[in-house]
Amino acid sequence: FDSLPAHHSFCPSFSDRRGLVWGWNLAGKTPFEHACKRPRLSAAEFPEICDVTQAANNWIVETDWLAQHLGSPGLVVLDASWHLPDSGRKAHEEYLNEHIPGALFFDIDDIRDETSDLPHMLPSQVKFASRMKKMGIGDGMRIVVYDSHGLFSAARAWWTFRAMGHKDVAVLNGGLRKWKAEGRPLEDGRPVPRTARHFTPLKDNDLVRDIDDMRRYLADGNMQIVDARPAGRFEGRDPEPRPGLRSGHIPGARNVPSSKILNEDGTLKSRDELIAIFKAAGIDPAKPVVTTCGSGVTAAMLSFALAVIGQTNA
Repeated sequence: FDSLPAHHSFCPSFSDRRGLVWGWNLAGKTPFEHACKRPRLSAAEFPEICDVTQAANNWIVETDWLAQHLGSPGLVVLDASWHLPDSGRKAHEEYLNEHIPGALFFDIDDIRDETSDLPHMLPSQVKFASRMKKMGIGDGMRIVVYDSHGLFSAARAWWTFRAMGHKDVAVLNGGLRKWKAEGRPLEDGRPVPRTARHFTPLKDNDLVRDIDDMRRYLADGNMQIVDARPAGRFEGRDPEPRPGLRSGHIPGARNVPSSKILNEDGTLKSRDELIAIFKAAGIDPAKPVVTTCGSGVTAAMLSFALAVIGQTNA
């Protein structure tokens, strides 16, 4: 990627089969993450692929469901709120002010590879297991993740658990925003400490792609790439929020701004709407696709949307 023209920028994102891809950041030839989708859609136009209703049920839960199951044994609720560096907001402070009862805080800025100078690189298995043990999250638990925006950084936490081999994880549709709008209970302060539990990270190497894979994808020209950033950043008209990053996008990439997949209330759009959005951008949801963004957060939103559509290996 260091040979690409200067007007192209590159960012962490997600790869061809279910996961993490390691590549290079054009600003400094440093590793980035990518996650990808091996499509398994189920729709009238994609009859050869899996049942979409079951896929959606695996990855997304509604506020009614969570309200009914809150406090159930084996269920862990995580607040994975995160804000852009220039937002002036502090997610952990907001969590302490109000959160869904019993929810723990999943710190995306901490649960990462601290040896990398890039944000949000996947942490080592040892670090992830250590953090989960300390939080009282163990093997076999059902995890529901939410954020304060509606559906934003929760998708990144969802993907991280899957990359670490934990498949029983879902995102709360509409997040804290919808929960509050419905007048549901909240609490403040620090959570009651949980008993340490054993968490076994089983990193799925099928999720990992390296720089050579990405170079081959570009050389072959047969891999779909979709960028989740706003159009201005994708087109190079607006600067990146982090200094030192080039403007523009990966050659051949298409653009589906992450905001397009959401309704006004922060909930995910319907399956038919999502399929139409991807197809309008020139992306065939029934074929492999790599999603990219600026730091590995909004790309996970597209990854999540594709999974809900029916890509169960996304």
